[in-house]
Amino acid sequence: MLEADFDVISLCFVGQRERRMVGGMPLEWSVAVGLCARSLHYVAVKAAVLMSAGRRTPYVIAEIGSVHDGSFGNACRLLEVAADCGADAVKFQTHIAEAETLLDAPSPSYFSAEPRAAYFRRTGFSREQWVSLAKAAKSCNVDFLSSPFSLEAVDLLEKVGVSAYKIPSGEVSNIPLLEYVAKTGKPVFLSSGMSSWEELDSAIAALRPSRELTVLQCTSVYPCMPEQVGLNVMLAMKERYRLPVGYSDHTLGFSAPIAAVALGATVIEKHFKFSRLMYGSDAKHSMEPDRFRELCSELKDTGRMMTNPVDKDDLSSVSSMKLIFEKSIVAAADITADTTVAMHHLAFKKPGDGIPAAKYQEFIGRRLVKAVRADHKFVNEDFA
Repeated sequence: MLEADFDVISLCFVGQRERRMVGGMPLEWSVAVGLCARSLHYVAVKAAVLMSAGRRTPYVIAEIGSVHDGSFGNACRLLEVAADCGADAVKFQTHIAEAETLLDAPSPSYFSAEPRAAYFRRTGFSREQWVSLAKAAKSCNVDFLSSPFSLEAVDLLEKVGVSAYKIPSGEVSNIPLLEYVAKTGKPVFLSSGMSSWEELDSAIAALRPSRELTVLQCTSVYPCMPEQVGLNVMLAMKERYRLPVGYSDHTLGFSAPIAAVALGATVIEKHFKFSRLMYGSDAKHSMEPDRFRELCSELKDTGRMMTNPVDKDDLSSVSSMKLIFEKSIVAAADITADTTVAMHHLAFKKPGDGIPAAKYQEFIGRRLVKAVRADHKFVNEDFA
């Protein structure tokens, strides 16, 4: 893509800090429509190419994480509900406390109700339970993914049989882990919520041996505000790495993931839970089933829009509407024969099955060969 094209394709946040409305809609809604026509055509073509290899809609990952709070029953039910809502994959987190954290490691500001190591131990599953979850995902026809936070977690997940790995943002600089995951040959989704370009470059290099690698734009802020989403970064990732790109969402709404798909994201990840009232590190910032179902539907629709370009000159689908709504040239009043037609002799009325109103200038100055009554729908034979 030309450098000038990339400049144009940048999100058109017109006066972002000063204005909250663009074109009569909230700024965050205008992301996908704030592109110039040339750039939107480029994005649509790219999206079609990216999704054409077996997919016409984005791959939606329901991030269950540890919101099950250690309940195996809740984990199974969350998986089932996510699948029913339209997710293509469910993603968990595989923590082995002794392998990934020191006892005095700090907790994030948004969840400090219990020490991290204790939380990981309490919410972890046995190998047998992980196997059962993988089987449950298969029976629900969704892919089973998990994020490993240690080499030992990778070993466990290989025995369980994950479909793919998701590298969480906090592990991007853990090159030994990335190299270990790459050796499995499984597809990898790489998040990027707290990484610089230099760190991301190193992570990509470590993961290149993976069979399939998708880079996800992410901002590790909970909740993430529209101004922090960084869809421009997702576009830059596509250019920089020549890899499929996606978006891992920490906002509370729909607009960011939908805009990401409109800009070419092939993968969307969204936190999922039963209720925002649940206890847990991600519950407050996750999406409940009814809204998640709606999001999945909107994302699939957006994907279909991007992969089904419309020929503006093919009017077959609107031919009946043109007949009903467009205007024909008619007589504005009774007109005698041999009258030289002037503008005041003409009116323009539905339906559009006569001489199109757009051709009125072709008949100004011509002579009528016969008298006509008001509202007579003209035909070419009326004129000399």
